[in-house]
Amino acid sequence: MSFAHYGMVRYDVATNRVLIGGRGSTPQDAGVSASRKLFAPPFGLAYRLGQTGVLRAGYGISYDPQGPLSNTGLFAYPIMVNQSFAGSSAFIPYGRLENGIPPLVYPDLSSGNIPMPLTATTSTLAPGLYSRGYIQSFNLAFERQLPGGFVGTAAYSGTRTIRQSINYNANAAPVNTGNAGRPLAVAIGRTVDTTVFSPTATANYNALQTELNRQFAGGALVKVSYTWSKAINMTDSTTGTFLFNYPSCVARNRALAGYDRTHNLRVAWVSELPFGVGKHWANDKTGRMLLGGWQVNGIFSAYSGTPFTVTAAAGPLNAPGNSQTADQVKSEVSRLGGIGVNSPYFDPTAFAAVSQARFGSSGRNLLRGPGLVNLDASLFRNFNVTERVHVQFRFEAYNVSNTPHFNNPGANISTGGFMAITSALSRSNNVEGGERQLRFALRINF
Repeated sequence: MSFAHYGMVRYDVATNRVLIGGRGSTPQDAGVSASRKLFAPPFGLAYRLGQTGVLRAGYGISYDPQGPLSNTGLFAYPIMVNQSFAGSSAFIPYGRLENGIPPLVYPDLSSGNIPMPLTATTSTLAPGLYSRGYIQSFNLAFERQLPGGFVGTAAYSGTRTIRQSINYNANAAPVNTGNAGRPLAVAIGRTVDTTVFSPTATANYNALQTELNRQFAGGALVKVSYTWSKAINMTDSTTGTFLFNYPSCVARNRALAGYDRTHNLRVAWVSELPFGVGKHWANDKTGRMLLGGWQVNGIFSAYSGTPFTVTAAAGPLNAPGNSQTADQVKSEVSRLGGIGVNSPYFDPTAFAAVSQARFGSSGRNLLRGPGLVNLDASLFRNFNVTERVHVQFRFEAYNVSNTPHFNNPGANISTGGFMAITSALSRSNNVEGGERQLRFALRINF
């Protein structure tokens, strides 16, 4: 990682040393390089089909942004000196509180090559060429003009992510070996997590995207869109981590993305009411005064819930650096649909905790939480005070029906509330979730 007063900083796993670029005999790049020949060609085409149809296609490559790479460097030793003291297993503490915390000594960086304390955590890059990942995007769409001023579109859209960068724990232990079994513990006695920012993950997205649009005409605008899609990945963000980090079980991470929503329907409209000046009805003085200038707007949304992983206590697994999933003991997991502490959303007896030193049989993002149906609507009225001054009164309602939008159920079989939904989305964390909110506003344009 590169910083203001020196070059790249890299932890060398083989020697347990930290290389400070530009200090002492350490080169500025600290043994990490990157290609300067990143070719990212986009292209597209459009072909007219008769007087009312168009066929469009496109393809492009975009490279992974470097933002997550610099963010990871903020937690690298010695910029951040964070020490972790671990016992020999998940059941044994490191020591007694009465003995206090071991002293922290900040290193001298002048040599450019310093030892890494075995108890200090860090983030780093692997030596050699950093092979930056990229995303291929492609689509094929057919658009046709329809009667009534409508335009319909049906499209296939897809992406392929190659070498997505993730925070990979290179010191995760194999099953039932505890901290003593971590690879770096065996080699050099290092028993703490060691994060390597590595371009190793893959992801893909495939979708049927349809739209029906009517541009604003005759006082009305309508937009309808529906997407049927599937997203698969190994981690949900470029700064995310694997659930399973030991090399032999990394493939278990590839599953439905945590943000996948199979069905997504949106309907939006803007409509001026047909009263007042230039409208069909009530265009006399009294009609204009009482009924003129009104406008109704709305957005209706309905989409699938998001996937989640059924987890379990990792103690019996005894593989630090990895997560544990529960055993699925029924071939089918019934969706009961309950809400509340004593009304499970899924059948909790379909799963069992794992008491042996092995991974559970269920996979990542196996189940999907509740979907969401929501209506936001508003009522506007426009007044022309003078030729240059216009006033608009607004009444806006979010979640008109005040329908609760629930979070996913409790997913850890080893804790209370397993498979129970005990919380709902709030307006602060989801623009289409939360309780009903009403808002009045007055807007003056001049």
